[in-house]
Amino acid sequence: MSTANTTPRPSVIQLAIKEKAALYAAYIPLFTEGGVFIPTSRDYRLGDDVYVLMSLPDDNQRYPIAGKVAWVTPAKAAGTRTQGVGVRFPADEKSRLLKNKIEDILGSHLGSDRTTQTI
Repeated sequence: MSTANTTPRPSVIQLAIKEKAALYAAYIPLFTEGGVFIPTSRDYRLGDDVYVLMSLPDDNQRYPIAGKVAWVTPAKAAGTRTQGVGVRFPADEKSRLLKNKIEDILGSHLGSDRTTQTI
């Protein structure tokens, strides 16, 4: 008799960011490896594994990220925040390259005071 693996498989989220302003609002530069806010009504817990297929403005390529939920914005959050999760990128080469690509796209916007969906 075999024992079933009780570890749930990570959910897959497709995130297509079409504009630089949307990328700015979603990107999380405070995480060392980078991260992204994903609007979702699905229930997640801190530490949940998520597999994100992300596309960036003016780029047809999809970037796979095996991240972890680092924070949760619940429904009806204060300050009209959008419900969703902050996903921290893993410490690997693919994530480092994606972080660099995002920061190249955002350029000087990274230092902006404009509000975002992130911390």
